[in-house]
Order: sequence, then C-alpha cells, then structure tokens
Amino acid sequence: MKKFPFTTALTAFGSALIFLAGLGLSGCATTGTERAAKTNNTMQTVENDYRQVSLQVNETNASLQELISPEQTDMKRALERYSNNVSRMEKLGDRVDRDSADIKAKGEDYFGEWAKEGTNYRDPQIRQLSEERRSQLREAFAQIPEASTGVRDNMHVYLQDLREITAYLSNDLTPSGVAGVTPVATRTLQEGEDVKTSVRPVLAAINHARTEMAQGQSGNRGTATGGQLPADEQQLPADEQYNEPAPENQPWYGH
Repeated sequence: MKKFPFTTALTAFGSALIFLAGLGLSGCATTGTERAAKTNNTMQTVENDYRQVSLQVNETNASLQELISPEQTDMKRALERYSNNVSRMEKLGDRVDRDSADIKAKGEDYFGEWAKEGTNYRDPQIRQLSEERRSQLREAFAQIPEASTGVRDNMHVYLQDLREITAYLSNDLTPSGVAGVTPVATRTLQEGEDVKTSVRPVLAAINHARTEMAQGQSGNRGTATGGQLPADEQQLPADEQYNEPAPENQPWYGH
C-alpha cells in the first residue's frame, strides 16, 4: 500500500478545514432581502406598540376620570384600577423608547449594507439606480424615528403627572384630596390626548415607508431592490388585542 508523507496529509487536512470554514462563513452572510425582512418585522413591532399606546391612553384616562368623579363611592377600588393602568402606561413608555433605538439601528444596518453592496455594481446605470432607490427609501424610513420624538416628549410629560397623581392620592384618598388634585388630573387627561395625537404621524410615517418600499412590486421588479419577500418572512401578525386593525401588509423588497 502506498503511504503519503505526513506533510502531504497535513496539507490536505488544512485545506479541508479552510473549505469548511468558508462554507460556514458564507452561510452566515445576510442578503438584502433578509435584512429587509428583519427591518420589516421591526417596523411591524413598532407599529403595534404605538397603536397599543393609543389604546392604553384611553384606558388610563378612563380610570383617571372615574377616580376623580364626584359620584365615585369606592375610592380604593378606583385608585387600584387607575394605578394598574399607570403601570401599563409606564411599560409602554419604556417600549417606545426601545422602539426608537431599534428602528434607528435597523435602518443604519439595512441602508449601510445596501450602500456597501452598491459599490460592487460595474454597470454605472445599475449603480446609479441602486443609489437613487436607496436614497428614496432611506428618506422615507428616516421619518419614522423623527416622528417618534413627539410621542416620547408627550409621553414623558403625561407619565410624570400620572405618577404624581398616584403618589398624592395614595397619601390623601379623601374627597378633599380628590377635589384638590382634580385640576391637575384634568390637565393630565388632555396630555393623554396629546400623546394620542402625536402617535398619528408615526403611523403615517410607517405606512409611507411601506408604500415606498413596495414600489418594486411592479414595473421595476427586482432591479434595484431584489425580489419579493418570501411569504414566511413577511410581517409579524398584528396583536389580537388591538381593536384597530393594522394596515394591510404589503410585500417588501431587498436590494
């Protein structure tokens, strides 16, 4: 039997390892369509959270109105219900802060990678088309975190007053205490409405970004933005607890 020298065997083994490592690295790479799917899922999560903010404002304001009502006979129960709603509102406030950071990070990753890959095109017309399309979508996407600033600002004011009302009435849950805090509560109710109003531009920005990102569906299918997103990678389903349905999902396209 012919025997191979040790150095030859070692070289062959090393080559095999390099080949397998190459396969592993190539498997970890993400395509434009995959990044688009992740960005799309983040947008759906953000949209769901902002819709929930509006619904929770309704619940919180209703419990506050019930608490300060002159006809209220069970102050302890009313305060407990109000406090629970304030806690839910605080959790949503934290989620809105995280959403803003997440949507910004996803945008930087998505469009940053698109810009890098755009330099690989040899054809100048395709390269220009890719850059124009990326700029259009990036501008539309940037409106989401910009619009969310108003929600976060209004939410901060609203939550601060909600907490102070809770603390005050926890120490003086009497008719006189309720009467004393009613002017602040009335102002807080309006602050809640301001939060709901500021949510609308965010939802509009998300819808606008979706519309822009779906433009490749016809006419220029796949030219600048890849191909249609697979059905199993499309948007997360809307939360069943929402009374207001989310806009109809539209297909996304990678680059």
